[in-house]
Amino acid sequence: MLGSIKSFFDKKIKPKDSVTSAAATAPSLRMATAALLIEAVKADAHVAEVELRAVKNGLNRHFGVTDAETEELMALAEAEAKDAVSLYEFTSLIDKGFKYDEKRRIIELLWEVVYADSVLEKHEEHLVRRIADLLQVSHKDFINAKLSVKKRVLKAEGEDT
Repeated sequence: MLGSIKSFFDKKIKPKDSVTSAAATAPSLRMATAALLIEAVKADAHVAEVELRAVKNGLNRHFGVTDAETEELMALAEAEAKDAVSLYEFTSLIDKGFKYDEKRRIIELLWEVVYADSVLEKHEEHLVRRIADLLQVSHKDFINAKLSVKKRVLKAEGEDT
């Protein structure tokens, strides 16, 4: 498994000869986003399968990557998150590399992961708030994303019953 993570990193994340184009940093931004989503799954100390599916679906939709690429990305992100000292390693990369609308969308993805199990724990909300602050997403957009996702979740639950 470590070999496949290293291979994925070398092919898709590692910068090529100090090239700083958007294309060169896009894989790093995907990995940083995936790491934040994985952190949201672990925020309540209970890793639910439905939350992991929400991460996978969110990465697929947001970045348009294949299922295989998503699996590799999630494995790499989990390894990176274990080694990370703080969220800043990921949020600083995203803050510099994404426009505001993309950062706001990441906050929405985080809410989708947090609400995937239909239970909002205080640790999860605190994590999303911290990430929003580090990404410089306004409180208004933080709340709007939360309410939008919550409304979709409640509507989906109502349709299931």
